[in-house]
Amino acid sequence: MILSIDAGTTGVTALLVDAAGSVASRGYQEFEQHYPQAGWVEHDAEQIWQAALSAVRHALAGAGVVAADIECIGITNQRESVVFYDRVSLAAARPVIVWQDRRTTGVIDDLRKSHPAVDLAAVVRDKTGLTLDPYFSASKIRWVALNEPQIWSKVLSGDVAIGTIDTYLIARLTGGKSHITDASNASRTQLFDIRQSEWCKELLEIFGVPLEALPTVVDSSGHLTVTDAESFLGISAPITGIAGDQQAALFGQSCFEPGEAKCTYGTGAFILQNVGREAIEPSHGMLSTVAWRIDGKSIYAIEGAVFIAGAAVQWLRDGIEMIATAPEIEPLARSVESSDGVVFVSALTGLGAPHWVPDARGAILGITRGTTKAHVARATLEALAFQVRDVFAAMAMNSGCAPLSKLRVDGGASANGLLLQLQANQLGVSLERPRNVESTAIGAAYLAGLGAGIFRSLAQLKAMATVDLVVHPEHGVEAEVNHSYERWLRAVAVSREFK
Repeated sequence: MILSIDAGTTGVTALLVDAAGSVASRGYQEFEQHYPQAGWVEHDAEQIWQAALSAVRHALAGAGVVAADIECIGITNQRESVVFYDRVSLAAARPVIVWQDRRTTGVIDDLRKSHPAVDLAAVVRDKTGLTLDPYFSASKIRWVALNEPQIWSKVLSGDVAIGTIDTYLIARLTGGKSHITDASNASRTQLFDIRQSEWCKELLEIFGVPLEALPTVVDSSGHLTVTDAESFLGISAPITGIAGDQQAALFGQSCFEPGEAKCTYGTGAFILQNVGREAIEPSHGMLSTVAWRIDGKSIYAIEGAVFIAGAAVQWLRDGIEMIATAPEIEPLARSVESSDGVVFVSALTGLGAPHWVPDARGAILGITRGTTKAHVARATLEALAFQVRDVFAAMAMNSGCAPLSKLRVDGGASANGLLLQLQANQLGVSLERPRNVESTAIGAAYLAGLGAGIFRSLAQLKAMATVDLVVHPEHGVEAEVNHSYERWLRAVAVSREFK
């Protein structure tokens, strides 16, 4: 069995995958979300670790599998979130600063001012393929350096290590023996030169991050380290696959050829297109990133990141208690024929690609006396489709990107049939959904199985891919679709200015 651990933003999934690529068992455990201040999002790293253990226990029990049956392990994770942890005790030194967190807007502004002779955004884009935004890890690390001197002194002394979630989990899985990350996760920190495939000395100096505190960067597939049985449920097995969650989903959707693309609807929505062995210069708000690195050779992708997708539904459920469970949103939205002019700009943590306005606020516009929660529910699903169309259009304007005639979709919200139809209509292309929508965890399993020799080639993995559903655009709705999208763009303009 291959054990795949997917440490997402709201919970941890564990899959047991066999040599045919089939899922034998699944475990899942949520963990808490913390919002200490407006714009701040934090996690308790210990809760993530305990959730991982719980999810794995459930997966093992579900398949009747014992520790000795685990041949290899794949790890995938929420990407830009930052963990500071003690190298000896492995206890977190402070809460995780989550990728959604926007507290570092001021840090970035101050960096620009303190380097007047440098076009900081251009340097960052050239070296890392990323835009200068609080989304990424570098400014989060600098914020701790500026605001928490007790922790930072331990970083400088070597007592506290810095890493993304994969680094932290691997440290726990190996009993502290390994402090590593893979190239795909490193490429999301804004400290990694994606073409040289190494930590960038210039950016380390600008952000004030000591190289010694960062993990060693390894391939995404291969024999990378071995878990410690005493630390990890009696399991001593090689970790042979690591990737950031969106890159893992690209791999899990078998998008191995340049031009192939996928969209994952999770907490956010992330559209990635494989662009091959050469990183392209991103434009129009897109990002360039490492998709995976195997045998020391990187494959690159271009990406558009939408910060709020499923999280908008979660907000309707938990924030304003409009629905009791997430699945209720589809029948509620279907109960009306349209949103009746209501537009929800779900900029609950700022606007991501292609707009990149970190301090934008969310807005619900077009309300009348006749507006009901059904209209708001439908506007929420439309907002997801509109944001992906924003990215889709921007991606097409990037040199080196192939025109997309179809899009593979996955993630929890891809189970929502109304969302998929709205999305196909907005994009004007067909959507393909796999039988197992947990492509992130499947991708980690594929990388691990490839690294362990269970799978022989990408061609074998491609042959295992199965499409469960194809959604085509409806005919005769183009005028209505374009009108609703134009209304969305006007609403976004309002949100950009309302800070």
